[in-house]
Amino acid sequence: MDVFGPSRIASLAGNLYALVVVDDYSRFTWTLFFAHKNDVYSAFKKLAKVLQNENGCCIKSIRSDHGGEFQNARFERFCEKHGISHSFSAPRTPQQNGVVERKNKSLEELARTMLNESKLPKYFWADAVYIAAYVLNKTLIRPILKKTPYELYKGRKPNVSHLRVFECKCFVLNNGKENLGKFDAKSDEGIHIGYALSGHAYKVFNKRLLIVEESMHVVFDEADHSISKTAADDLEFDEFKYVLNQNESIHIDTADSHVVQEPTVSVGLPKEWKTPRDLTLDNVIGNIQKGVSTRKSLNNFYETMAFVSQVEPQKSE
Repeated sequence: MDVFGPSRIASLAGNLYALVVVDDYSRFTWTLFFAHKNDVYSAFKKLAKVLQNENGCCIKSIRSDHGGEFQNARFERFCEKHGISHSFSAPRTPQQNGVVERKNKSLEELARTMLNESKLPKYFWADAVYIAAYVLNKTLIRPILKKTPYELYKGRKPNVSHLRVFECKCFVLNNGKENLGKFDAKSDEGIHIGYALSGHAYKVFNKRLLIVEESMHVVFDEADHSISKTAADDLEFDEFKYVLNQNESIHIDTADSHVVQEPTVSVGLPKEWKTPRDLTLDNVIGNIQKGVSTRKSLNNFYETMAFVSQVEPQKSE
């Protein structure tokens, strides 16, 4: 297991780090996200209980680097209590923990590719990492065993009929979220960002309500809507230059000419995700007309004041 982060941009849930755990035999991968690095122990503790209950067996050993999130007293006590052998890779030798190091790199590259291809804001990075691990577990083939990690770990072949394109346009049914009128829209436009952690459902970012919801009542439109193309964009570059040169009023320099596609951001999404603050007057403490009082301005006030306690001191026996 290994941790990568912090990310420069927090995810929708406010997470900055990701813990990647890989099963040594099947290469099945779990990804856990958290906001602070010291939450690694609690995240691994919960995951260990779930895995041991699912398989009916105990964890024999774990391997990590010498990071402070792994090499601490809490991890040591947990391993001693459950009889887990905790081995560490040598300092500045990541190849000794190469299984999870390569998996980290693969997940980061896949997430970067999906975000840049779909032109989604960077705060969707956690969803991209999770869905990358989810798909790899069901589609990656181990060269020697000729089976997917899901088949090796679960003991059955995976079902991939429910997989959908990441960031594809979708419509989620508005069933009970609001009191709809007779002619109000029954569905909201959203973005497919993954699959539910527990249960069979899709995770959809509702573009109208700006929330993430899980639902099975989703209709997908998996056509490519990320880039609007014109007739000239469909032509090859040489053919495009030929068409332009047919017009005598247009001159194109073939030596320095190149086509640049300007990046576009998905419409309807905020560029940066920030937690809204409640700035109503009811939450203001004190007189709002008084202004701001700093500690320096209150020094003279405390020098000329005396404070008398109304609590009598206890009598000494």
